Amino acid sequence: MASANPGTETTNESSSSNEPRIEPLRMPSMEEIRAQDIWNNCAVRSVASGVMGGGLGLFMGLFLGALENPIMQDEMTAKQQFIYTAKQMGRRSWGSAKAFAVMGLIFSAAECVVEKARAKHDMTNTVVAGCATGGAMSAKGGPKAACAGCAGFAAFSVLIEKFLDRHS
Repeated sequence: MASANPGTETTNESSSSNEPRIEPLRMPSMEEIRAQDIWNNCAVRSVASGVMGGGLGLFMGLFLGALENPIMQDEMTAKQQFIYTAKQMGRRSWGSAKAFAVMGLIFSAAECVVEKARAKHDMTNTVVAGCATGGAMSAKGGPKAACAGCAGFAAFSVLIEKFLDRHS
C-alpha cells in the first residue's frame, strides 16, 4: 500500500540513533556560586563532617549497645534486662557519637587545609589527613601509640579512597 503523499512518510532514523544528547552549558547563578564558596570553607566542611560522623557514631552505638547482653542475664527480669540494655545503648551511642564526630572533624579539617595549601586534590592529602587523625585520636597513649595510630589510620584512609576510587 503506497501512501497518498510520498513526501510525508515518517522515519524514526533520528530517534533510533544512539548518539548522546548534548546539553547546552548553563552558567551558575550567584546563589549557586555563594553556596559553593561556603562549602569550600574548611571550617564549614569540618563541622559538617563532625556532625555527620556524630550521627553515624550515634547509630552505631545504638546498634552495638543493643547487641550487648547483661552478664547476669539469667537472674534478671525482663524489665531489668530492658533497662540495662537501654542504659548500655545510651552509653555506647554517646561514646561512639563523640569519637566519630571528633574523627570526622579532624580528618576533614586536615584534608581541607592540606588540599588548599598544596592546591592539589590527590592521595597525599588523604595520607596526611589520615596520619593527623590517627595520631590525634591515639595521642593519649603516648608517642608509640600516636605513631601507630598515624600509620594505621593513614593506611585505612588510602584503602577507603582506593575502594571509593575518588582519585583516578
